[in-house]
Order: sequence, then structure tokens, then C-alpha cells
Amino acid sequence: MSREAVKKINKAGMLGIILLDLKLITPEKLEIALKEQASFNKTGHRRLGDVLVGLGFISEDEMLGALSSQLGLQYLKFNEFPKTIPNVPYPTVKFMKQYKFVPIGAEDNVLKIAVSDPLNEYVTDTLQFFSSKSVEIFLSSENDIMEAIEQYFGSNVQMTSIMEGMREEESETEEIDELQEDVHHLRDMAFEAPIVKLVNMLITRAVEGRTSDIHIEPFENSVKVRYRIDGALTQVESLPKRIQPAVISRIKIMSRLNIAERRLPQDGRIKLRVSGRDIDLRVSSIPTIYGESIVMRILDRGSALIVLDHIGFPEEILDTYKKLITTPYGMILVTGPTGSGKTTTLYASLNKINSDDKKIITVEDPIEYQIDGINQIPIKPQIGLTFANGLRHIVRQDPDVIMVGEIRDIETAEIAIHSALTGHLVFSTLHTNDAPGAVTRLLDMGIEGFLVSSSLIGVLAQRLVRVICPECKEVYTPPQDIIEKIDYLPENFIAYHGKGCEACRGTGYRGRTGIFELMVITTEIRKLILESASSDVIRQMAVSKGMQVLRDNGWQKVREGITTIEEVLRVSQEGI
Repeated sequence: MSREAVKKINKAGMLGIILLDLKLITPEKLEIALKEQASFNKTGHRRLGDVLVGLGFISEDEMLGALSSQLGLQYLKFNEFPKTIPNVPYPTVKFMKQYKFVPIGAEDNVLKIAVSDPLNEYVTDTLQFFSSKSVEIFLSSENDIMEAIEQYFGSNVQMTSIMEGMREEESETEEIDELQEDVHHLRDMAFEAPIVKLVNMLITRAVEGRTSDIHIEPFENSVKVRYRIDGALTQVESLPKRIQPAVISRIKIMSRLNIAERRLPQDGRIKLRVSGRDIDLRVSSIPTIYGESIVMRILDRGSALIVLDHIGFPEEILDTYKKLITTPYGMILVTGPTGSGKTTTLYASLNKINSDDKKIITVEDPIEYQIDGINQIPIKPQIGLTFANGLRHIVRQDPDVIMVGEIRDIETAEIAIHSALTGHLVFSTLHTNDAPGAVTRLLDMGIEGFLVSSSLIGVLAQRLVRVICPECKEVYTPPQDIIEKIDYLPENFIAYHGKGCEACRGTGYRGRTGIFELMVITTEIRKLILESASSDVIRQMAVSKGMQVLRDNGWQKVREGITTIEEVLRVSQEGI
């Protein structure tokens, strides 16, 4: 039966009609089930048949029999499955259990599988990619499928089957070793249709799923695929070990890396169009004990540039920061660890002040967003174009505003500071835990205190916290030891969290927002810098002048129901 026919029947709601025709349910029971399904689907997804079984209106056997008639699929029970492991390619047991299917045989170029959810196209697509066979679907209950998986792959597998599997693994390992010596063979495999489709599918799913990084990690018996979504890694797939060389080679060819070099780290880039959007992928490859590990950072060139008002600034901090970035000269630093949103804040700042009467030049590694009207320079260390060298030439271009992607060394710091002292507004980033720490970091680099105090006008420290999923947001009572870690709680405080749903992939969070602390360099703080005061002393002075520290800004978002207590504790330190 074609997939298109299955879609049409499913959308038409034929299961309910078939059950009525078979007199297995009454119209009243069907109406109750449809209302229950509609209620559930506001926060997740549930099939009508599962709802009917859950309500006790029909048995699972009756539901599957009707579903078999609806879709034109043969219904198999456990006693009709093969008694031994079918001699066919199969993915990991975890993958089979997750998607509730089991291979039951093969004929010619057709792979036969039993599934509990015949409408899950992802299973059939994946198996086609892995096996290069078309897939024939049989319908079975979830319990029967799990029992078959246990019989075929569980602890009760006969010793002979285990030994055969070990011999197959050994032959596959030998095959991988041979492939790694044959670059031409690797290149041929990388251009095979199933591998091309698989890699494209992994990238497409990542882009459509708000993923920032794709991790492809080789291990002894499998290849894990993990996506970083809203700052947290989630495993989405486990690929067969036998296709590892082809998948890695495909990605390296796309990013113009040397597929023959597997001993040294390599960096590359992929440009492609996904779902009508222009996407850049920064690709990093490093050798590990089980093969090359690949990480692809997704940069969406087609996305709208985020504006300052939409990244989570509290109103009072936003007003002060907007005044700072319109200052004619001086240096503004944005600090925080990797992945805390510093670059996004810098781009939003430049976008805010971008106008025809200002010349803005940036030097970046890499250029993550392209902004109309701004001159953007990518650094190229291999030809001598570093941050320091690029910045040295930028000042000869008569800019009003300069943005340096990161201050990594004393040379870059000195040029940036002298640019700020000679009438330019300079933006840059540093890796420090808080705003006062940026001052001591510059002093530790060897910059004179009088230069720092004269050039620096503000430091913004930030972190990213995950936002509670609006689809499954609910009131909950946090543990008492967690509540005690909040410095201030209003009366009748209500805490929220996400219980997990399909929209947020069960995490309870969807999207991220920033928490901030903004230290404006006042006269008193300038004096402390000249005295080489510690960051703790500078912090105390800044707080006395009204600076809200990172964690307090986080508690504010907890009280507003934007994020959770656990998220603020995760990204911030006590006293910061």
C-alpha cells in the first residue's frame, strides 16, 4: 500500500468508521474518544486507537484488527514471527525499542518489518537509507514487538547466534579497516544515494528542530548522533558502525576537508539551502580512538537579526545599555562563557546603532550574521589576518564604530583600547565569569590601569537560561532546599516548570533568554581600577551604585514565570 494512500485514509478518520461498521463501538463512545483525543492533543499527540483502548472501549487486538483493515496491512501476532534472528541488516536494539519495530525477514530487495505505528515515516525512511532496500510493513502489537526484540537480541539469545554476531562484527571491522585504506572507495561510498540522503536528513531535521550544533560521535559498536537544542545535548540517533566511514567522508567532502587525513584535526565549512533558508555549517573534525568525531555548528544566514528588545533585557538595564552604545567613543565589553549569547548581543547592538551617518567595521571569527550597511571582515590566521592585524588596519579606514569578535591577547587588547581612546566606539568580548572580572582580566594581561580606566565605559556580563515551554507550563512546588537558595521571594510566590510535551521534546523548555548584569564605569570604579583593586572590591562598589548581579536578574525571571529556579542555579554562581 502506498504511503500517500495511508496518509489519505488516516486523515479521513476511517478507523472510527471501520470500528462503527464492525459494531465494536457505538457512536456515543466514538464521540467521547474524539473529545478525549482533542483534549490530549493540545499538549501532545495521541492516536484515536490508543485513546479507545485506554478508555476500555475496545481491546488492543480489536483495535489492531480494525487498523489492519483501515490500512490494508497484514496483522501478525508473536507466534507468527520467525523463531530465530532474521538474516537481514538491522539497526541498534535501542533504536528498535524507541520506535517499536522489529525486522522479520527479507525477500529479494525488500526488507520486512513489524511495527506498532505504521504511520511513522521516519522508521521506513531510515531503514531504506541503511539497508538500500524498500521496506514492507506488517502490523503488530507493541507487546509482541518488544517480546520479539527480547527473543532475538536479549539475554536469551542462543550462544550460536551470539558467536555468529561476533564473527559478523569482526568481518565488519576488517571491512572498515580496509575502507579506511581505500580513499577512492570511501569517496564512492560518500556519493551513494542512501548516504547522501541520510546526511541531508540529519542536517534538515537539525535545522527544523532549532538545533545549534550537530554532534556525530564514533564509539566501539555504534555512532551516536546528538543535537544541542536550547543549550542542552540530546541523543537523536544511533547509526550502525558499518556506515561510519561513509557518513564521515560525506560530511568531509561537503565541507572540503581532506578525507585521506584522519590523524589531525580539520576545520571546514558547508553552505547550503535548507527549507528555503541559507544555512552555514562550521565543521570541526578531530581524531578519536574509534574514528573521527564531527561537530557541525549551524549558522542561519537567512534568519532575522535579533533586536536588543527581544533578548531578555530587563527594562532598566536595557535603557542604560542603549545609552552606552550611543556614546561617541569608549570601549564596551560583553563577557561570559562560550555559548552564553555574547555574539548575538553584539550583533543586536550594532544593528541598533547602524545608520547612514556611521561607518561600522567588524573583524570576526567567523562572520555569523551578515548585516546590511556594515563592513565585516573574517579573520584568516593562515595568511596572517589575525584579530590584532585586522584591527590595526581597520583604524585606517576612518570608522566610527569597531567590533572585535574577541580579545584573545595583549596585542589585540592594546590596539582596541587605543582605538577607544582616539575617538572610536569599540565593542568586544572576553571570557570572564562576571562584569568586574573583565577589568582584572585586562590588568592581568598587562594593560596599564590608567589605560583601562580611561577607555572602558561599560561591561555587560550575561548567561542564557532556557524558557519554560508554554505548551506544558504548570505550577509546581520546588523542593525546600531549592527554594532556600533564592535570596528574595515575594509573598504568595508561585513557581512554574514544564512537565514535558511533544512541542519541547519532553524537556519542559522551549527557547532561551538572557540574564544580565551591567556594570557602568563610574568615577568611583575608575579610581578602583587605577588602584588595581580586586574584582570583589569593584563588585561591591558597582552593587552599591545600583548594579543588579546576574543571579538576581535570574530570580527576577523566575518570579515572572519565564524560567525555573533550577535553570538559574545551573548557569550562575552564588554571589554572581
